[in-house]
Amino acid sequence: MPNDSQAGPSAGSVREVGSYPINLTGPRSHTLVLKPGVGSLSMGPSQLGKKVDLHVASDAPIDWTVFDVFATPAGSPWPRFLHYTGSDSGFFDWAQKRPIEEMTWTPILSADTVADASQSNLHGLHVELEPSGRSLSLILPKQPFRLSVSGDLSRFSATGEMPSSLTLAPRTGRRKNDPPFLLPDMGELHQVTSLTLHNAPLGQPISLECLNRYPNLKSLSLWGNFCDLNLLAHHTELTNLELRFMPDLGDLPTLNAWPLLDRFIAYNVEESAGKRLKKQMKTRAETRPWTDHASVSQLRKPEWWTTEFGRPFSSWAKRLAKLANEAYNVAQVTLSEARSFAEAEAAITAFTVRFNNLKGIETTEREDLGEAVWQLSQSDHLIGQTITEEMAQRWFDAARDY
Repeated sequence: MPNDSQAGPSAGSVREVGSYPINLTGPRSHTLVLKPGVGSLSMGPSQLGKKVDLHVASDAPIDWTVFDVFATPAGSPWPRFLHYTGSDSGFFDWAQKRPIEEMTWTPILSADTVADASQSNLHGLHVELEPSGRSLSLILPKQPFRLSVSGDLSRFSATGEMPSSLTLAPRTGRRKNDPPFLLPDMGELHQVTSLTLHNAPLGQPISLECLNRYPNLKSLSLWGNFCDLNLLAHHTELTNLELRFMPDLGDLPTLNAWPLLDRFIAYNVEESAGKRLKKQMKTRAETRPWTDHASVSQLRKPEWWTTEFGRPFSSWAKRLAKLANEAYNVAQVTLSEARSFAEAEAAITAFTVRFNNLKGIETTEREDLGEAVWQLSQSDHLIGQTITEEMAQRWFDAARDY
């Protein structure tokens, strides 16, 4: 067997496509299928279904060394990218001897946990924290690596050497009119020099008030919806600033707020601010030429954001998303002609029942459909009174089987 040092293949010797029995959680517990050109492997509980390659109980101890014998055709360790949902943090010990290029870990923890990655050779680590669960405290690797944390950031803390870059993607509300989201205290991670913040373009805005805790920033990348952009003027040491998929740049300072800036990207941003930034970029170049990349591109009109990001089906499988958008279009037209609550209820009920017999409607999709029903209830109609969120939710719950 691959992890049998007496009879098994040598490290990195298995490179051919095929099926291989492995002792992942016990003798010959799993069959690993190597496919042409696939450098990733995902593992997790059986309820994840086809979203993972190997089903592993969330609390099962894993022998990570079973992968030592596998290599890519070029000879580097395989898998290159690992996705794991469960409680076994033994991959940090494994990575002391076998480097991991990219590790995505969704911890399922029964108790607050401290994981020591200080000696691990990780090029990139992404920790995805579910909405409820126990806390994870991570002792960071001593060698440079990229750290990304998403979900419920309040459950995460870290100590040790700072990562070369930090990406934070908090779980925010779906609606842009929700009160601004405030990032939790991230402790020692406030000392990083390179920070990326991710948010949905039309979701609850993240307040940039949080950046006051990051005094050492040289590089900042923002994706999505943010507010309090005027506070960016305090970060005069920035040499790199990137703005992507941002529908509102109204209170962004002018580019001369950052005298050391030598790299600037604005990509898929609102049109009016984008035009201003183009002028500022050219003016800056006249007095101090850009030494690195500088561009403003893909300027977007207000209606583009609604069309592209306004509906909650963007992460759905293509076939389901097509059906969902078609049903949404019909409901929107029907609602626009509704003159009574009864007619509005009929339109939302008809939308809801379209999904009762469809496969693939699970918790995430149900939440998305609930959000779609709320959006529909806020669209134009002829009733003369507001359709409340509670009313729309009641109609949705009464009609759905998922």
